[in-house]
Amino acid sequence: MDKTLVCKDCGSEFIFSEQEQAFYAEKGFQNEPARCLPCRKARKQQSGNRGNAGRSGGDRQYYTVNCSSCGAETQVPFKPTGVRPVYCRDCYTNSR
Repeated sequence: MDKTLVCKDCGSEFIFSEQEQAFYAEKGFQNEPARCLPCRKARKQQSGNRGNAGRSGGDRQYYTVNCSSCGAETQVPFKPTGVRPVYCRDCYTNSR
């Protein structure tokens, strides 16, 4: 049976359908959703903008280094520590 819940962000009522309840049970979720769909989407978008720059396509910091194999200048999306070699795209592809 469908349940009517109240969104903790906007205070509006929303339906927690029987199908959604079955999905939550299948996934092993212990709690019912606390937010309506629009608030869940807005919250997900906000959290995506904070720390998932690589996944969301946001601004990502690149570091300029010299390739350990050919010596060409390249940029990498991580800060090299100097412990492991860093390769340009071509050398990395060829080494695989």
